[in-house]
Amino acid sequence: MTMATWRNWARTESASPQRFETPADTAELADVVQRSTAAGRRIKAAGAGHSFTGVAVTDGTLLSLDRMSGIVAVEPTATGARVTVRAGTRLHELNEQLWMHGLALANLGDIDVQSVAGAISTGTHGTGAGFAGLAAQVCATTVVLADGSIVECSPDHEPDLFEASRLGLGAVGVLATVTVDCVPAFRLRAEERPGSLRGTLAALDGLVGADHFEFYWFPHTDGVLTKHNTRLPGSTPVEPVGRARGFVEDEVLSNGIFGAFQYLGTAAPAAIPRLNAVSSRALSPRTFVDRSYRVFASPRRVRFREMEYAIPVAALPEALGDIDRWVRGTGATVGFPVEVRFAAADDVWLSTAHGRDTAYVAVHEFHRRDHQPYFAAVEAIMRGVDGRPHWGKLHTRTAEDLKPAYPRFDEFVAVRDRVDPDRVFANAHLDTVLGP
Repeated sequence: MTMATWRNWARTESASPQRFETPADTAELADVVQRSTAAGRRIKAAGAGHSFTGVAVTDGTLLSLDRMSGIVAVEPTATGARVTVRAGTRLHELNEQLWMHGLALANLGDIDVQSVAGAISTGTHGTGAGFAGLAAQVCATTVVLADGSIVECSPDHEPDLFEASRLGLGAVGVLATVTVDCVPAFRLRAEERPGSLRGTLAALDGLVGADHFEFYWFPHTDGVLTKHNTRLPGSTPVEPVGRARGFVEDEVLSNGIFGAFQYLGTAAPAAIPRLNAVSSRALSPRTFVDRSYRVFASPRRVRFREMEYAIPVAALPEALGDIDRWVRGTGATVGFPVEVRFAAADDVWLSTAHGRDTAYVAVHEFHRRDHQPYFAAVEAIMRGVDGRPHWGKLHTRTAEDLKPAYPRFDEFVAVRDRVDPDRVFANAHLDTVLGP
């Protein structure tokens, strides 16, 4: 099948592939990969298109795994279950299916429209100082290699390929299935309230100790919105946000009015500091209890560009202070809040939290504004504190300067060189961040 143009959600990348394929199962996927390789076409798989980078771009064969969806097997364990899921499954679909089995993912990001394969392959994470990202929850994978061979990987079988495939940027093969360690279903008590950046940073040690904590800082102000999510048993009664209040706060304020503010700020940048001051005070405190995945994820209807860096937790106050000083010193206007989250250290080779407890600093810009000056300044600040860029979000790093940031970088590249010496799964972006 031919496809005119593919575009990602942010409209930062597009592709005009020679072929667009939608395999329905692992065998069909392997056949498509083998035929494309034989025809000399490079191959990339695209999930929901929520990466801001060119990780999925190709002029050869573009794969959609949307037909490869759903749970394959559930194997009970002492702590929950190991669940094997087809790689094209959307996270929001998986969450519903897991709940029907009395299970949940231990942690999630705040967007749930990605495919399972896309989310783990680019290092999607949530927040919670005691919890790692999605890739660290993966305990086995099924990978289709460039020659069409199907390889079952785990820590005990093809361990190096397993490590490379569970956060692999699509560079070592195409994921067909992923097996994830799941926990018993749980609910979250969400407490959201406005506060000050100064007060939040002063109390940070205690706040980060909560199950799941994050905050949003509105540049040009000292205002923040804090979110504390506490884990509760799955049998806890639900206390959801009222329908009317949820519509007003999540749709009207967080998306509708916020989106209008972005258009207004684009037309009149001088108004942005005042608009941010209004935004930082617009949401009132609220507490509610719901299924874990319903609390973790939030609707995002305002299109934006994003860069996110993972830094040592201790460096967070300095980094945010430097961003504030840059904004004030240059007269730049920033209309989106800065999102700050936390994660536990893990051992995934290319994880941004590899070997260290991590604070994540995400900066955004409305899609109609020029993000480059702001992002360049923030990137320089983050590099100064040994920051690692999120693999699915905008940055300008290259293999040469990424290699020192990842102790297992060379091992990952060695696996890539072994299983894809002809670079069937390469593209210009991967040549930049991993080397040709």
